[in-house]
Amino acid sequence: IFIVSSPMFAAPRLAVRSRNTLTRNYHEAVIVSAVRTPQGSFLGSLASVKASELGATAVKGALEKANIAGDQVNELLLGNVLQAGQGQAPARQAAIGAGLPVSVNCTTINKVCSSGMKSVMFGAQSIRLGENQVVVTGGFESMSNVPYFLDGRSRSGLRLGDGKLIDGIVHDGLWDVYNKFHMGNCAEATVTKLEFTREQQDEYAINSYKRAAHATEQGYFKEEMVPVSVTVRGKTTIVSEDEEYTKINFDKVPTLKPAFDKNGSVTAANSSTLNDGASALVLTSAEYAAKNNIAPLARIVSYGDAETNPIDFPIAPALAIPVALKRAGLKIEDIDFWEINEAFSVVALANVKVLGLDINKVNVNGGGVSLGHPIGASGARIITSLAHHLKRTGARYGCAAICNGGGGASAVIIERL
Repeated sequence: IFIVSSPMFAAPRLAVRSRNTLTRNYHEAVIVSAVRTPQGSFLGSLASVKASELGATAVKGALEKANIAGDQVNELLLGNVLQAGQGQAPARQAAIGAGLPVSVNCTTINKVCSSGMKSVMFGAQSIRLGENQVVVTGGFESMSNVPYFLDGRSRSGLRLGDGKLIDGIVHDGLWDVYNKFHMGNCAEATVTKLEFTREQQDEYAINSYKRAAHATEQGYFKEEMVPVSVTVRGKTTIVSEDEEYTKINFDKVPTLKPAFDKNGSVTAANSSTLNDGASALVLTSAEYAAKNNIAPLARIVSYGDAETNPIDFPIAPALAIPVALKRAGLKIEDIDFWEINEAFSVVALANVKVLGLDINKVNVNGGGVSLGHPIGASGARIITSLAHHLKRTGARYGCAAICNGGGGASAVIIERL
């Protein structure tokens, strides 16, 4: 054992010559379990399940997978974006629903689509600082259950004229408040700026669906999947597989009209869908894992955030990824696999182009276009899927990145253990 300085923290880091040894660093954050629920289609198989219940299912499944009791958890941090109508403190609801002790500290995080990933970053920071030993992180969303709002005039009374219902999904999740248009219009701006064709986007989307179908058929998602029990009118069913990837007709993809700009090329088929789902990761210190004979999936090497103009949010990952790489002391060629959230097909295409990535290493098992994008959960979901893919393939490094409305993005680099 020898001591080296960490590029991210002033505290010394205990290193070892064998990267598979767990006694690397008492303040190193490792992922000891990572799970997710199936992702249901909008108003589909999971529509009757509340958002916090999806979160509770993921949290309970992650702790069971790690064989860690609830009274060992120091803190729970979960992302959730569309909180209207859920009641107070959605993450707290998920924690109590999962059976965690009432003494566990809980915080709900909203960084739009990056919420689930940011929870992992915050959890890792608290472990690295020595403040926590065990942190549950992740995110959840039920887009099927988001309410409509009455406009502000209804508070004082609609004295004359028609009132208006406002879609909570669009208003709080999918609307650029600065340019006053849909996120899809931002995607169109990126298409124009980087000169992508409709054909390129459609081809990417079709491949995403094919990759998701192949991964499902091969059972690649089984290790990360926690089934959801759904009871409707007294009948209980178990949902154990993603729903969205089956809902595609490849022949119709090139015939669809643009969804956001009549002269554009971003369509419903080459965009992500509205979905329900949750993901949870249990993080511990390397010391805790070693003492309790827990074999981690991966260690969190580094992470980074970045911001740009709100309209350019689709390419923000290309700014966050270099931050994470620099902090890790790694280069693009060191990364074996990439997960770049497919908010739109052009998001993946754009970041591949800007960074010069090998597209054959990006979203190899499908992504948001084909698997779905429950916005508060997706950042955690892509880290979960990446960790399991590294384990399955024996690859070493992976990077997950996700853009978010307002011009931001987050990125996390993990190393298989």
